[in-house]
Amino acid sequence: MKIKLVEVGLRDGLQNESVTLPTEVKKEIAVRLLHAGVKHLEVSSFVSPKWIPQLKDAEELFHLLPVRDDVTYRALVPNLKGLTRALMTPASEYAVFMSASESHNLKNINKNIADTLITIKEVVQLATEKGKPVRGYVSTVFGCPYEGNIAMSQVVHICEQLIEMGIYEISLGDTIGVATPKRVKEVIQSVRQSVPLHQLAGHFHDTRGMGVVNSYVAVEEGITTLDSAIGGLGGCPYAPGASGNVSTEDLVYLFDREGIETGLNLTELNETSLFLQEIFAKPLPSKVFQSYVAQKEA
Repeated sequence: MKIKLVEVGLRDGLQNESVTLPTEVKKEIAVRLLHAGVKHLEVSSFVSPKWIPQLKDAEELFHLLPVRDDVTYRALVPNLKGLTRALMTPASEYAVFMSASESHNLKNINKNIADTLITIKEVVQLATEKGKPVRGYVSTVFGCPYEGNIAMSQVVHICEQLIEMGIYEISLGDTIGVATPKRVKEVIQSVRQSVPLHQLAGHFHDTRGMGVVNSYVAVEEGITTLDSAIGGLGGCPYAPGASGNVSTEDLVYLFDREGIETGLNLTELNETSLFLQEIFAKPLPSKVFQSYVAQKEA
């Protein structure tokens, strides 16, 4: 069995850090991730720099990346303006995003769900015309910081509309890290009635220490694509208390031990996190990485 890990640390991770890294440092992180075997890399976002200044160098960063036909470089785009910027770069594909929660969607995008779907449809149409595939993120699927549990009918309805637009894959997001194995099973079993499993991915946060087990349960339910972030970086600026994404190292350790292939080199990933930890001058959340550091210093 093989699992595809989508590395989102450069985008979803760095956007939540108070320190804005120089573009050359971001390039170095990307190169290290590629050396570790990463084949699916979310590089940056074309959201307005006014909202996420940490990623204001998106165009420059894309142009600095090594040319790799075997690597997917993804850009997050919020609207046609962002897509226009992204189209000027070597990005392989794009990602759009919205929330299953009306309240979180308003906080995060400043639009209601209905208007967001219209914007996404415009982006998908133009991207498709340009021959670029589009992935979709649906946040707060497992719970919202403002509304609590979200009705599964709402989640399913949004996913159906995104697939109908031509989005090739939907990443189901546990934005605030409230999911438990039982809830993960319920959500996947509900959504897969309308969306084929091969078009679904899992995006789990480790806020309450459930990220790894929820990822594993998703795999048991048939999911073969998971999002993760180097070192466990990340969070959501519009979801209070939402700490980092599930760590890439933690998932690779788990899957290696379970005989599930990821194609990633755990030592190289740990060394990349060590590079990041020295830059940020603070411990990174990944438990596997911290174990690596402790053994290295012993």
